[in-house]
Amino acid sequence: MKLIILDRDGVINIDSAQFIKSPEEWKPIPGSLEAISRLGEAGYKIVVVTNQSGVGRGLFDMDTLNAIHDKMIKSLATVGGRIDAIFFCPHPADSTCDCRKPKPGMFQQVAERFNMDLKGVPAVGDSLRDLVAGQALGCTPYLVLTGKGSKTALDPELPVGTKVFPDLSAVANHLLGYKA
Repeated sequence: MKLIILDRDGVINIDSAQFIKSPEEWKPIPGSLEAISRLGEAGYKIVVVTNQSGVGRGLFDMDTLNAIHDKMIKSLATVGGRIDAIFFCPHPADSTCDCRKPKPGMFQQVAERFNMDLKGVPAVGDSLRDLVAGQALGCTPYLVLTGKGSKTALDPELPVGTKVFPDLSAVANHLLGYKA
């Protein structure tokens, strides 16, 4: 099975330092929805793994998070795309949970849900915590320069072997063998 794991904010949609707190604030990064659609058409299972500490902080509730994800799913459908699963951590940054990235708990959940080893599975993120969490289970780290990615690219702790691309569309092109 071909699988790709995507962070949400800063990879699929435009990120905000004030959090994405409503469906109205959720806006796709140009080309990201089409990239997901192309990956799906090529047989990839698309999984989103996202920290959503705004729930734990009381900035928005689960109904709102579900409405944001519903908007993302419906927006994807308009370009022929889909998401096969969404995993999220609702806990605040100071939580000791195992699911909040950079801990690998959500990636472990993905491995269990899809009954597969994640070795070599592309894990796409815009922050160090996205890459570290995936790498802990053998994922290949892909850094996009959208969201926090340009700043992350300068981090000396960037995992060895991280592949760097301008955006999710460029990652999809690379994985699908398209020439730029």
